[in-house]
Amino acid sequence: MTLLKRNTGLILLAFFAIYVIWGSTYLLNKIAVTELPAFMLAGIRFITAGSLIFLIAKFLKIPLVVTKRQLGNSIIAGFLFLTFGNGVVVWALKFVDSGFAALEISAQPLVVLLLMRILQNKRIQPMSFIGVGLGMIGIYLLVSQKQIISQDGALLGMILIFFCMISWAYGSLFVGKADLPPNYFVNTGYQMVTGGIQLFLISALIGEEWISPVDWSVPVKWSMLLLILLGSIVAFTAFNYLLKVVSPEKVATSTYVNPIIAMILGWYFLKEEITLQSVIAALILLTGVYFINTKKRITLFSRFTSKKLG
Repeated sequence: MTLLKRNTGLILLAFFAIYVIWGSTYLLNKIAVTELPAFMLAGIRFITAGSLIFLIAKFLKIPLVVTKRQLGNSIIAGFLFLTFGNGVVVWALKFVDSGFAALEISAQPLVVLLLMRILQNKRIQPMSFIGVGLGMIGIYLLVSQKQIISQDGALLGMILIFFCMISWAYGSLFVGKADLPPNYFVNTGYQMVTGGIQLFLISALIGEEWISPVDWSVPVKWSMLLLILLGSIVAFTAFNYLLKVVSPEKVATSTYVNPIIAMILGWYFLKEEITLQSVIAALILLTGVYFINTKKRITLFSRFTSKKLG
Protein backbone atom coordinates (compact mmCIF):
# COMPACT_ATOMS: atom_id res chain seq x y z
CA MET A 1 0.00 0.00 0.00
CA THR A 2 1.30 3.46 -0.87
CA LEU A 3 2.58 5.30 2.17
CA LEU A 4 0.38 8.14 3.29
CA LYS A 5 1.86 11.57 2.66
CA ARG A 6 2.74 13.82 5.56
CA ASN A 7 -0.25 16.01 6.28
CA THR A 8 -0.43 18.28 9.34
CA GLY A 9 -4.21 17.99 9.70
CA LEU A 10 -4.12 14.21 9.37
CA ILE A 11 -1.27 13.98 11.88
CA LEU A 12 -3.25 16.01 14.42
CA LEU A 13 -6.28 13.76 13.93
CA ALA A 14 -4.08 10.68 14.34
CA PHE A 15 -2.66 12.02 17.62
CA PHE A 16 -6.19 12.72 18.81
CA ALA A 17 -7.00 9.08 18.06
CA ILE A 18 -4.11 7.57 20.02
CA TYR A 19 -4.53 10.05 22.89
CA VAL A 20 -8.28 10.29 23.41
CA ILE A 21 -9.71 7.17 21.73
CA TRP A 22 -7.17 4.81 23.29
CA GLY A 23 -7.66 6.53 26.63
CA SER A 24 -11.44 6.14 26.33
CA THR A 25 -11.32 2.39 25.69
CA TYR A 26 -10.96 1.77 29.43
CA LEU A 27 -14.27 3.54 30.04
CA LEU A 28 -15.96 1.74 27.13
CA ASN A 29 -14.74 -1.68 28.29
CA LYS A 30 -15.83 -0.91 31.85
CA ILE A 31 -19.34 -0.05 30.64
CA ALA A 32 -19.60 -3.16 28.47
CA VAL A 33 -18.17 -5.60 31.03
CA THR A 34 -20.81 -4.62 33.58
CA GLU A 35 -23.30 -6.58 31.45
CA LEU A 36 -21.31 -8.85 29.15
CA PRO A 37 -18.89 -11.72 29.92
CA ALA A 38 -15.35 -10.39 29.57
CA PHE A 39 -13.90 -12.90 27.09
CA MET A 40 -17.02 -12.93 24.92
CA LEU A 41 -16.94 -9.13 24.86
CA ALA A 42 -13.29 -8.97 23.80
CA GLY A 43 -13.74 -11.80 21.30
CA ILE A 44 -16.62 -10.05 19.53
CA ARG A 45 -14.67 -6.80 19.45
CA PHE A 46 -11.53 -8.20 17.85
CA ILE A 47 -13.07 -10.71 15.45
CA THR A 48 -15.43 -8.04 14.13
CA ALA A 49 -12.68 -5.42 13.87
CA GLY A 50 -10.26 -7.87 12.22
CA SER A 51 -12.88 -8.98 9.71
CA LEU A 52 -13.61 -5.36 8.81
CA ILE A 53 -9.88 -4.76 8.36
CA PHE A 54 -9.71 -7.68 5.91
CA LEU A 55 -12.68 -6.29 3.98
CA ILE A 56 -11.01 -2.88 3.77
CA ALA A 57 -7.74 -4.51 2.70
CA LYS A 58 -9.53 -6.42 -0.08
CA PHE A 59 -11.21 -3.22 -1.23
CA LEU A 60 -7.81 -1.49 -1.32
CA LYS A 61 -6.36 -4.52 -3.15
CA ILE A 62 -3.87 -5.24 -0.37
CA PRO A 63 -2.69 -8.89 -0.57
CA LEU A 64 -3.85 -11.00 2.39
CA VAL A 65 -1.65 -14.02 1.64
CA VAL A 66 0.82 -14.86 4.42
CA THR A 67 3.25 -17.71 5.06
CA LYS A 68 2.61 -20.45 7.64
CA ARG A 69 5.33 -18.96 9.83
CA GLN A 70 3.79 -15.49 9.63
CA LEU A 71 0.37 -16.90 10.48
CA GLY A 72 1.81 -18.85 13.42
CA ASN A 73 3.59 -15.78 14.75
CA SER A 74 0.40 -13.73 14.31
CA ILE A 75 -1.44 -16.28 16.47
CA ILE A 76 1.24 -16.00 19.17
CA ALA A 77 1.21 -12.19 19.03
CA GLY A 78 -2.59 -12.18 19.05
CA PHE A 79 -2.56 -14.28 22.21
CA LEU A 80 0.02 -12.14 23.99
CA PHE A 81 -1.56 -8.80 23.07
CA LEU A 82 -5.26 -9.55 22.78
CA THR A 83 -6.32 -12.92 24.16
CA PHE A 84 -4.41 -12.61 27.42
CA GLY A 85 -3.11 -9.03 27.39
CA ASN A 86 -6.49 -7.43 26.64
CA GLY A 87 -9.05 -10.09 27.51
CA VAL A 88 -7.82 -10.49 31.07
CA VAL A 89 -7.65 -6.70 31.53
CA VAL A 90 -11.32 -6.50 30.52
CA TRP A 91 -12.07 -9.22 33.08
CA ALA A 92 -10.06 -7.31 35.72
CA LEU A 93 -12.22 -4.24 35.09
CA LYS A 94 -14.97 -6.07 36.94
CA PHE A 95 -12.94 -5.47 40.11
CA VAL A 96 -11.06 -2.17 39.61
CA ASP A 97 -11.89 1.30 38.30
CA SER A 98 -11.09 2.08 34.66
CA GLY A 99 -8.80 4.99 35.59
CA PHE A 100 -6.89 2.84 38.07
CA ALA A 101 -6.39 0.12 35.45
CA ALA A 102 -5.09 2.63 32.89
CA LEU A 103 -2.66 4.10 35.40
CA GLU A 104 -1.31 0.71 36.44
CA ILE A 105 -0.87 -0.29 32.78
CA SER A 106 1.11 2.90 32.12
CA ALA A 107 3.98 1.14 33.93
CA GLN A 108 4.32 -1.26 31.00
CA PRO A 109 7.58 0.31 29.71
CA LEU A 110 9.09 -0.43 33.12
CA VAL A 111 8.13 -4.11 32.78
CA VAL A 112 9.54 -4.20 29.22
CA LEU A 113 12.81 -2.73 30.42
CA LEU A 114 13.15 -5.34 33.17
CA LEU A 115 12.29 -8.18 30.77
CA MET A 116 14.93 -6.93 28.32
CA ARG A 117 17.44 -7.09 31.15
CA ILE A 118 16.35 -10.58 32.24
CA LEU A 119 15.77 -12.24 28.84
CA GLN A 120 18.19 -10.35 26.59
CA ASN A 121 20.80 -9.20 29.11
CA LYS A 122 20.39 -5.64 27.84
CA ARG A 123 22.20 -3.01 29.85
CA ILE A 124 19.93 -0.55 31.66
CA GLN A 125 20.95 3.06 31.00
CA PRO A 126 21.49 5.42 33.97
CA MET A 127 18.44 7.52 33.08
CA SER A 128 16.37 4.37 32.93
CA PHE A 129 17.53 3.37 36.41
CA ILE A 130 15.94 6.58 37.66
CA GLY A 131 12.79 5.71 35.76
CA VAL A 132 12.65 2.22 37.27
CA GLY A 133 13.03 3.63 40.78
CA LEU A 134 10.33 6.25 40.26
CA GLY A 135 8.08 3.69 38.60
CA MET A 136 8.30 1.31 41.55
CA ILE A 137 7.52 4.12 43.98
CA GLY A 138 4.55 5.19 41.85
CA ILE A 139 3.18 1.67 41.62
CA TYR A 140 3.54 1.18 45.37
CA LEU A 141 1.66 4.41 46.10
CA LEU A 142 -1.02 3.42 43.62
CA VAL A 143 -1.74 -0.10 44.88
CA SER A 144 -1.23 0.54 48.61
CA GLN A 145 -4.34 2.67 49.05
CA LYS A 146 -6.58 1.08 51.70
CA GLN A 147 -9.80 2.41 50.17
CA ILE A 148 -8.92 0.64 46.90
CA ILE A 149 -7.51 -2.60 48.32
CA SER A 150 -10.56 -3.00 50.56
CA GLN A 151 -12.91 -3.23 47.56
CA ASP A 152 -14.14 -6.73 46.70
CA GLY A 153 -11.78 -8.38 44.21
CA ALA A 154 -9.53 -5.30 43.91
CA LEU A 155 -6.34 -7.17 44.82
CA LEU A 156 -7.16 -9.90 42.29
CA GLY A 157 -7.76 -7.24 39.64
CA MET A 158 -4.40 -5.59 40.35
CA ILE A 159 -2.55 -8.91 40.09
CA LEU A 160 -4.32 -9.84 36.84
CA ILE A 161 -3.41 -6.49 35.28
CA PHE A 162 0.22 -6.98 36.32
CA PHE A 163 0.37 -10.34 34.53
CA CYS A 164 -1.25 -8.70 31.51
CA MET A 165 1.57 -6.14 31.49
CA ILE A 166 4.07 -8.99 31.43
CA SER A 167 2.20 -10.48 28.46
CA TRP A 168 2.20 -7.12 26.62
CA ALA A 169 5.88 -6.60 27.46
CA TYR A 170 6.93 -10.03 26.21
CA GLY A 171 4.76 -9.51 23.14
CA SER A 172 6.57 -6.23 22.43
CA LEU A 173 9.90 -8.07 22.47
CA PHE A 174 8.48 -10.94 20.43
CA VAL A 175 7.18 -8.82 17.54
CA GLY A 176 10.50 -7.00 17.35
CA LYS A 177 12.11 -10.20 16.02
CA ALA A 178 9.24 -12.34 14.71
CA ASP A 179 8.48 -12.90 11.03
CA LEU A 180 5.04 -11.25 10.71
CA PRO A 181 2.96 -10.10 7.70
CA PRO A 182 4.92 -7.18 6.20
CA ASN A 183 1.88 -4.93 5.75
CA TYR A 184 0.93 -3.41 9.11
CA PHE A 185 -2.79 -3.30 8.23
CA VAL A 186 -2.86 -7.01 7.32
CA ASN A 187 -0.67 -7.82 10.33
CA THR A 188 -3.16 -6.11 12.63
CA GLY A 189 -6.07 -7.95 11.00
CA TYR A 190 -4.55 -11.40 11.47
CA GLN A 191 -3.65 -10.69 15.10
CA MET A 192 -7.17 -9.43 15.84
CA VAL A 193 -8.99 -12.32 14.16
CA THR A 194 -6.77 -15.05 15.64
CA GLY A 195 -6.74 -13.37 19.05
CA GLY A 196 -10.53 -13.02 18.91
CA ILE A 197 -10.98 -16.72 18.06
CA GLN A 198 -8.81 -17.66 21.03
CA LEU A 199 -10.93 -15.39 23.25
CA PHE A 200 -14.08 -17.16 22.06
CA LEU A 201 -12.51 -20.55 22.81
CA ILE A 202 -11.60 -19.46 26.34
CA SER A 203 -15.09 -18.04 26.81
CA ALA A 204 -16.61 -21.39 25.83
CA LEU A 205 -14.16 -23.42 27.95
CA ILE A 206 -14.83 -21.48 31.15
CA GLY A 207 -18.56 -21.58 30.52
CA GLU A 208 -19.36 -17.90 30.01
CA GLU A 209 -23.04 -17.30 29.30
CA TRP A 210 -23.20 -15.65 25.89
CA ILE A 211 -25.68 -12.82 25.57
CA SER A 212 -27.35 -11.98 22.26
CA PRO A 213 -26.74 -8.41 21.00
CA VAL A 214 -30.53 -8.07 20.91
CA ASP A 215 -30.51 -8.16 24.71
CA TRP A 216 -27.70 -5.64 25.20
CA SER A 217 -28.57 -2.30 26.75
CA VAL A 218 -28.15 0.85 24.66
CA PRO A 219 -24.97 2.00 26.50
CA VAL A 220 -23.36 -1.42 25.92
CA LYS A 221 -24.28 -1.39 22.22
CA TRP A 222 -22.71 2.04 21.80
CA SER A 223 -19.63 0.98 23.77
CA MET A 224 -19.10 -2.08 21.58
CA LEU A 225 -19.61 -0.07 18.39
CA LEU A 226 -17.06 2.52 19.49
CA LEU A 227 -14.59 -0.15 20.66
CA ILE A 228 -14.76 -1.89 17.28
CA LEU A 229 -14.72 1.09 14.92
CA LEU A 230 -12.73 3.65 16.86
CA GLY A 231 -10.77 1.76 19.51
CA SER A 232 -9.68 -1.14 17.29
CA ILE A 233 -9.63 0.12 13.69
CA VAL A 234 -9.19 3.90 13.75
CA ALA A 235 -6.80 4.19 16.70
CA PHE A 236 -4.51 1.32 15.65
CA THR A 237 -4.41 2.55 12.06
CA ALA A 238 -3.58 6.04 13.34
CA PHE A 239 -0.83 4.58 15.51
CA ASN A 240 0.80 2.77 12.58
CA TYR A 241 0.42 5.86 10.36
CA LEU A 242 2.19 8.02 12.94
CA LEU A 243 5.05 5.53 13.17
CA LYS A 244 5.76 6.29 9.51
CA VAL A 245 5.51 10.09 9.53
CA VAL A 246 6.73 11.34 12.92
CA SER A 247 9.46 10.38 15.39
CA PRO A 248 8.91 7.37 17.67
CA GLU A 249 9.32 9.57 20.77
CA LYS A 250 6.30 11.65 19.78
CA VAL A 251 4.16 8.56 19.15
CA ALA A 252 5.19 7.18 22.54
CA THR A 253 3.67 10.19 24.31
CA SER A 254 0.36 8.30 24.26
CA THR A 255 1.83 6.37 27.22
CA TYR A 256 1.48 9.51 29.33
CA VAL A 257 -1.82 10.83 28.01
CA ASN A 258 -3.98 7.65 28.01
CA PRO A 259 -4.13 7.24 31.82
CA ILE A 260 -5.08 10.89 32.30
CA ILE A 261 -7.89 10.63 29.74
CA ALA A 262 -9.08 7.35 31.32
CA MET A 263 -9.10 8.80 34.84
CA ILE A 264 -11.02 11.92 33.79
CA LEU A 265 -13.60 9.94 31.79
CA GLY A 266 -14.04 7.39 34.58
CA TRP A 267 -14.54 10.19 37.10
CA TYR A 268 -17.00 12.11 34.90
CA PHE A 269 -19.13 9.27 33.50
CA LEU A 270 -18.83 6.54 36.15
CA LYS A 271 -18.24 8.71 39.22
CA GLU A 272 -14.97 6.88 39.92
CA GLU A 273 -13.02 8.44 42.77
CA ILE A 274 -9.69 10.13 42.07
CA THR A 275 -7.75 10.25 45.33
CA LEU A 276 -4.90 12.62 46.11
CA GLN A 277 -2.61 9.60 46.52
CA SER A 278 -3.59 8.39 43.03
CA VAL A 279 -2.71 11.80 41.58
CA ILE A 280 0.68 11.79 43.32
CA ALA A 281 1.27 8.20 42.21
CA ALA A 282 0.37 9.17 38.65
CA LEU A 283 2.83 12.07 38.60
CA ILE A 284 5.67 9.94 39.98
CA LEU A 285 4.88 6.91 37.81
CA LEU A 286 4.55 8.87 34.57
CA THR A 287 7.74 10.78 35.33
CA GLY A 288 9.47 7.44 35.72
CA VAL A 289 8.03 6.24 32.42
CA TYR A 290 9.35 9.43 30.80
CA PHE A 291 12.88 8.70 32.00
CA ILE A 292 12.62 5.15 30.63
CA ASN A 293 11.16 6.18 27.27
CA THR A 294 13.74 8.84 26.51
CA LYS A 295 16.40 6.20 25.90
CA LYS A 296 14.35 3.39 24.39
CA ARG A 297 13.17 2.55 20.91
CA ILE A 298 9.57 2.44 19.81
CA THR A 299 9.52 -1.37 20.07
CA LEU A 300 8.70 -0.81 23.73
CA PHE A 301 5.35 0.62 22.73
CA SER A 302 4.59 -1.24 19.54
CA ARG A 303 1.12 -2.80 19.36
CA PHE A 304 0.23 -5.06 16.49
CA THR A 305 3.43 -4.04 14.63
CA SER A 306 6.37 -5.97 13.27
CA LYS A 307 10.08 -5.40 12.88
CA LYS A 308 9.46 -4.33 9.29
CA LEU A 309 7.57 -1.21 10.27
CA GLY A 310 10.57 0.86 11.26
